[in-house]
Amino acid sequence: MIGRDPEEDGRVSTPLELLFDLTFVVAVGTAASYFAEMLAEGHPAQAITAFLLAMFAISVAWISFSWFASAFGTDDWLYRALTMVQMIGVVVFALGLPAMFHSLEEGGHLELRAMVIGYVVMRVAMVSQWWRAARESPSFHDVGMANIRWTIIAQVGWIVVGFAHLSLTAVFIGFAVFGVLELLLPVLTQGGAGGTPWHPHHVAERYGLFAIITLGEGVVGTVASSGDLLGGADGTHWTGNAIAIVVAGVGLTFGMWWVYFATPFGDVLVHRRSRGYLFGYGHIPLFIGIAGAGAGLHVAGLQLEHHSRISEVAVVSSLAIPVGLFLLMVYLLHTLLLSATDRFHLLLISLTLAVLAAAVLLSAAGVAIAVSLLVVMLAPYVTVVGYETIGHRHQRQMLDDLRARNDQGSAA
Repeated sequence: MIGRDPEEDGRVSTPLELLFDLTFVVAVGTAASYFAEMLAEGHPAQAITAFLLAMFAISVAWISFSWFASAFGTDDWLYRALTMVQMIGVVVFALGLPAMFHSLEEGGHLELRAMVIGYVVMRVAMVSQWWRAARESPSFHDVGMANIRWTIIAQVGWIVVGFAHLSLTAVFIGFAVFGVLELLLPVLTQGGAGGTPWHPHHVAERYGLFAIITLGEGVVGTVASSGDLLGGADGTHWTGNAIAIVVAGVGLTFGMWWVYFATPFGDVLVHRRSRGYLFGYGHIPLFIGIAGAGAGLHVAGLQLEHHSRISEVAVVSSLAIPVGLFLLMVYLLHTLLLSATDRFHLLLISLTLAVLAAAVLLSAAGVAIAVSLLVVMLAPYVTVVGYETIGHRHQRQMLDDLRARNDQGSAA
């Protein structure tokens, strides 16, 4: 385990990494499902809090493994065995999500014990991986030992937060403190040690695959929403609402996919390795937006099936807000990673937000919820049309300028 070549040709995700990602499908799906149900029952504050806690922990655990694998993934028997231990931790973590959601819904305490056990199992396995890297790669010994030290400190903190009988306020303060510590691990461990040999295109591909996994919640939400809207014993008599849900769900998921992959993140990271931290952790709110959109589609279905206690405006907002968050984060990451602004982007994001606001206003005006959902579906296509007509040329120019600046810097 001496470190992979960060310029290795043809570096792609391994079958083991893809298998590892499947366990996170369960975790993201469970979080999104309970989020949707709590929203539909009229507990927005508790639902949002629980969902954000769950998605933060899921994202941080996945990010930790993916960056390590990009730098040190040997795929030998011990590496595989430790990865399997991490997968067990993900499953245990996912099994603890329902209890956490229910505890917030009931109020008074936050049940984190099963989640903490699963998370600690994941991170202990990660510590073992770093121990191998520290022992077998002298040039990365200090980075490995720093990761071990700070990760263990964080896990001790999580155990205290999860198992000590603390007040709800103290638990949230503890979660915030150790959550920040988790985010600072790369800074504390690699800031002055030269970092690790991660592969730009491999990292970008891994994030793209996780985005696709999270987008799968849109498909799940569509199926969950439309299933009970089918008429007839054989399910072949489709109602207008069922058709609208299917069109809106698939169309929205496809549009979000198109928008995300319009940016060649791998090419950008080749010239912006110093922005790896921004790229890596900047995706957390983006992933939250994607998963939240899938949950919003589920909420819409519950409303149309008359299983919801919230207003139609709240239903449409539960879909429009996460879609808006996702699109804003795509534009923000594009701008910060390329260090370039574009007035055309400002026009596109303004039109996008106008479309989302129009969907909510239509619902408030009494327009059928199915129509509002179809309007929300149009939001990502503002960017799609803009990119396919004009934006791709602007982006190509930004990339050319970035390469030119880097070439000048290398020559100097």
